[in-house]
Amino acid sequence: MYRLKSLSIKLAGAAISAALVVSGPAPAQAPAAAPAAPAPSGDLARAVAALRAITTLRADFSQTDRNGQRVNGVLTMKRPGRIRFQYQQGVPLLIVSDGKALTLIDYEVRQVQRWPISNSPLGALLDPGRDVSRFGRLQPTLDPNVVSFEVRDTRHPEYGVITLIFVRKASAPGGMELTAWVALDSQNKRTTIRLSNHRYGIDVPDNAFRYNDPRSPTRR
Repeated sequence: MYRLKSLSIKLAGAAISAALVVSGPAPAQAPAAAPAAPAPSGDLARAVAALRAITTLRADFSQTDRNGQRVNGVLTMKRPGRIRFQYQQGVPLLIVSDGKALTLIDYEVRQVQRWPISNSPLGALLDPGRDVSRFGRLQPTLDPNVVSFEVRDTRHPEYGVITLIFVRKASAPGGMELTAWVALDSQNKRTTIRLSNHRYGIDVPDNAFRYNDPRSPTRR
């Protein structure tokens, strides 16, 4: 249990500090046989539109740090700005966004930490006011069905970098499915999130993004 918790703290800490999917190579999703070709110029706009088209989403996630250590869980997202990372059983951590801030709750040590979503790469996913296309740049891929773009605010290098990876899928909102993202924080800590078993348009109550505050009996 101690080893699992130690691992989960490092992974969750990296996820938060990097704002959780990095510059550099994306998760392997395409065959390496064909040479890389530039993506069509409209793919960035289409990927951003697909991201904005998500109303609610629930998916399984796998979170991996730069050393290859991994934990799993379930992601729930509801626009605008709300997300929940429910870690696997035995990991006493929870990450929640209420639309304004990311909150990391460590139930074992009864600690709660908060970060503004606008100050991190995860704002590309959650912040409705974030102009993703302004800071986004397409990255080459080996598969024409895979679209990858990097979001980096050069005026704020402390916010880190996030690279979002989509696969063309007609049944997904906007015709593209977010399958992974890689985040790199200002200390070069890399965290990769991969998604699977996507469920769109499901009923997600607002209280799914609340949490039990371990410091008091009051539910936040």
